[in-house]
Amino acid sequence: MRQPTRSFTDKLFLVLKGIAMGTANKVPGISGGVVAYVGGFYEEFIYSLQKLNLKAAKLLFSGRFGSFFDYINGRFLSLLILGEALSYFTVSKGFDLLISYYPILVWATFFGMILGSIYYISRSYGEWTRRNVIILIIGITIGIGTSLLDPAKENTNLLFVFFCGMISISGMTLPGLSGSFILILLGNYVLLLVDSINAFFDTMVAIFQGDFSWWYDPVHMELLQVLSVFTVGSIVGLISLSHLLGWTIKHYRNETNAMIIGFITGSLGVVWPWKKEVFKRTSEGLLALDKNGDQILENYSRYWPDFNDTYTWIAVLMILIGFLSVYILDQYGNKANPI
Repeated sequence: MRQPTRSFTDKLFLVLKGIAMGTANKVPGISGGVVAYVGGFYEEFIYSLQKLNLKAAKLLFSGRFGSFFDYINGRFLSLLILGEALSYFTVSKGFDLLISYYPILVWATFFGMILGSIYYISRSYGEWTRRNVIILIIGITIGIGTSLLDPAKENTNLLFVFFCGMISISGMTLPGLSGSFILILLGNYVLLLVDSINAFFDTMVAIFQGDFSWWYDPVHMELLQVLSVFTVGSIVGLISLSHLLGWTIKHYRNETNAMIIGFITGSLGVVWPWKKEVFKRTSEGLLALDKNGDQILENYSRYWPDFNDTYTWIAVLMILIGFLSVYILDQYGNKANPI
């Protein structure tokens, strides 16, 4: 599975795929795992994560860094992580802006990309048995059911935060399940992906300026503690889930494929373009705000589009563009292969 040598083009494509994966992971309703799956590197991604085990830890702590890097397929993971890091400061920021001004068109593009993903993955699936069709239906049901759940209330309990980390990381490893959207349902999206991360960046800036007053701010320290526990939970979840998926891929390849296709299909309800944001309100009926003064997204209210509206047909065009983008990725970006 490990690829010891890669051309410059391969490396560039891998960084670009990492950027796409990072952007997808940040947007509620989109799964970075879909990018890995359609991009043709999902299996290598899972097996590389499986290498983060006790043997890898022994190599790392014994100072054998070269052997550790080779063992975990470091060339692959480092390029992918570089792309994901770049996405946070570049492409994902642009998507945040586009979603603010053109939400229907952005969601329409995502909708088309997922439709394209379903088509091209299913096309190469092979024979559908009755058992695998049942597994497919279960996956679709879970995906749709997730989009219909009501969000819970924010919970700062560290055990629950650890659980949030383990569950939300599924967006990277399970195509069709959005980690960001799961955090919205768990009630901790703002706490974990907005407030705590902002606290971390504020801390870095303060340290750079020689200001350590944050150390005596109990609210600030609590947010850093929450972020630390969330990060540990994410790492544990990523490693454990990758081992589970690696085992199912090895022993139940077609069944795993069917479940993943079901998850992706079920996620169409989450990325339906024609929807309105529903923001959290206080007990007095006023809009609730986070610590930055921004409204808190609670869920979406979906509706059927008006086909007499020109804007609707522009959105339909964006769905086609999204579908075609998957076709281009399938043809020219290291052709996608199912698991």
